[in-house]
Amino acid sequence: MVNKSRTYQLGNRAVRRMGYGAMQLAGPGVFGPPKDRSAALAVLREAVESGVNHIDTSDFYGPHVTNELIREALHPYPSDLVIVTKISARRGKDGAWIPALSREELTQAVHDNLRNLKLDVLEVVNLRSMLNVHHPAEGSLEAPLTVLADLQRQGLVRHIGLSNVTPTQVEAGRRLCEIVCVQNFYNVAHRDDDKLIDTLGAQGIAYVPFFPLGGFTPLQSSTLSNVAARLGVTPMQVALAWLIHRAPNLLLIPGTASVAHLRENLVADQLTLSPDILSELDGIATERH
Repeated sequence: MVNKSRTYQLGNRAVRRMGYGAMQLAGPGVFGPPKDRSAALAVLREAVESGVNHIDTSDFYGPHVTNELIREALHPYPSDLVIVTKISARRGKDGAWIPALSREELTQAVHDNLRNLKLDVLEVVNLRSMLNVHHPAEGSLEAPLTVLADLQRQGLVRHIGLSNVTPTQVEAGRRLCEIVCVQNFYNVAHRDDDKLIDTLGAQGIAYVPFFPLGGFTPLQSSTLSNVAARLGVTPMQVALAWLIHRAPNLLLIPGTASVAHLRENLVADQLTLSPDILSELDGIATERH
C-alpha cells in the first residue's frame, strides 16, 4: 500500500508521492500493444486500489496504447486520480521518436489525449523538450510553450509542466506561464538536477524523476546492494526509498508491467532510512565519477 500521509501539491491537487508510470505497459520499445493485455489492465487497477492517485502517461506511448489501457482499466476515474500526460513527439512506423512541435501537432496531441483518456480536460500536460531526444539541451521552448498556454486558456489543459529540460528553460518557461512540475532523468546515481530540485522545492514546484531505477540500464551499485541486504529488501526498493527521502517535492512514478513488481515498488514508500544510511547512499553518485 501507498503511504497516504506523504503528499505534495501538483497544480491544485494533493497527490501521494508514490505514483505510477504507464510507459512500460506498451510493447517492446514503448511501441505497439502489450504482450499481455489483461496483465496490463490488472497492474493499473492494482495501483489505484493500493492508493496510487498519480499516473503518468502519454499518447505517444504505443502510440495510443497506454492511454487506451488506462481508460479501459479505470474509467470512470476515481475523483482523486490525477492523470499527467506529455506531448511534443509522434512515432514513426518503425517506432522512431519524431519531434512534433508545430501548433497543429501540439493541438492534435492534446485532443488525442483527451479522446483516448476519455477526459474533458487534461489535469497536467508536460511539454517534453525534443532539442535532444535523450537528454536536456539548451534552446528556446517559447513557441511550443506558448501554444500549450493557449490550449490552457481554452480550458483543454488545467496545468502545465516541463520535461527533459535545463534550469534555464525552467526559468524562461515560468515567465511565460505557471509551471507546476518538472520531469527529468534523476536517481540515486544520476544527480545532475540536485540544485534544480532544491530550487523548485523552494518555489513549491514538484519534481518528477523519470528512470528512478536507471531506465533501460538498471542501477547497479555495491553500496545499494549492501544497504539492501542489511535492511532485508531489494536494491531497487532502497533506490526508490532514497528518492522519497531526498526532498519533499519529489513525486515518484516507477513503471512496471507486472503486479508483483508493482507491489515491490510500493513497499519502498513504507521504508524509513536512517541518516547514516542516507549518507552512505549519497556517496553512490560520486562512485560514478
